[in-house]
Amino acid sequence: MRIDGKTVLVTGGARRVGANIVRAFAAEEADIILHVRHSREEAAELAASLPRPERCRILMADFAIPGAAAKLFAECGRVDILVNNASMFETDELASGNEAHDREQFEVNFWSPLALMRAFAAQELAEGGAIVNLLDQEVTHRSAHGGAYALSRRALADATLELARELGPRNLRVNAVAPGPVLPPPWIPDGKMTKTIPTLPLRRKVELDDLTAAVLFLCRNDSITGQILCVDCGQSL
Repeated sequence: MRIDGKTVLVTGGARRVGANIVRAFAAEEADIILHVRHSREEAAELAASLPRPERCRILMADFAIPGAAAKLFAECGRVDILVNNASMFETDELASGNEAHDREQFEVNFWSPLALMRAFAAQELAEGGAIVNLLDQEVTHRSAHGGAYALSRRALADATLELARELGPRNLRVNAVAPGPVLPPPWIPDGKMTKTIPTLPLRRKVELDDLTAAVLFLCRNDSITGQILCVDCGQSL
């Protein structure tokens, strides 16, 4: 698939990994729909920094609210590429978790991406389309305190494979990227990441540009669907 001229929806695109993905697609001459939950100001600054700011639309939606994702997609118009990047990351032991909090994580990490994928599939895309879901090391490398977060990410991994099978005959491809250590969450000190890196076969963190390159690769390659690409410096091993 050629990326230039295509419309790309990137969820959670204002900061961190999402912002780098937005920049990469903008550099490829794509039209960007940038979803944010609250980070409107950061999104505006990002859009203004792109080569063609007028080709970036900003839409807001809180995916913790049931139905918000479907409403967002209805505002988008045609979408050729969907990148489900938005997530809610809070780990806890499953046995001692809070049901309301767990349901919120599933709403953001599973039900909302699924709703977007269903809306994407309902389109008539004559030239086909591509979905890339951003997952987590939890789909292959179980941590001690993954809790509902880990379960929600594995559910999205399963949905990736199932929808790839269902949508393949319509030339709609569904893949995923499972990153290893890239950027620590803001509330977790770098020290934890420093302890993890020596345990990886490549003994280094994942470069942000390498992760973004994997997303672009899965969009471009018309022969790949139903794959979960581990960009993790060997952590899944």
